[in-house]
Amino acid sequence: MHTDDTPDLRPAIDRLCNWFEAISPRTLDQLDAFYTADARFKDPFNEVQGIPAIARIFAHMFESLHGPRFVVTARIVDGTQCFLAWEFRFRFKRFDTTTEQVVRGGSHLLMTNDGLIRDHRDYWDAAEELYEKLPVVGGLMRWLKQRANS
Repeated sequence: MHTDDTPDLRPAIDRLCNWFEAISPRTLDQLDAFYTADARFKDPFNEVQGIPAIARIFAHMFESLHGPRFVVTARIVDGTQCFLAWEFRFRFKRFDTTTEQVVRGGSHLLMTNDGLIRDHRDYWDAAEELYEKLPVVGGLMRWLKQRANS
């Protein structure tokens, strides 16, 4: 809900979503247009602070995967908080490179009043969305899941 003392961050979120959906190794130098210098980033594998560390995570993504891209499927903006639902699409470099993989997740973003991300936390199930898709490890993860559910 937008009030007089709460900034309307929807235009900033629109720009951010467009940037995320077009992110590439060439656009990583634009992180300072979207993140504060001391922004925090956390996902199931990383917890870092600062633009250089966040840039390394994204750079590693491009080094490790074929054609990684985000598709924002929904967004909720409430004051200086935002939640983005997304699909992360990619192909493995080491395994079957013809099959596009899809990881579904969400990002909780805490923003500054001027529309920069100060805290970015990604939520997704690494076991279901990633490990189960890997050869060998995937079979073990699916077996463990079946055993836990029986």
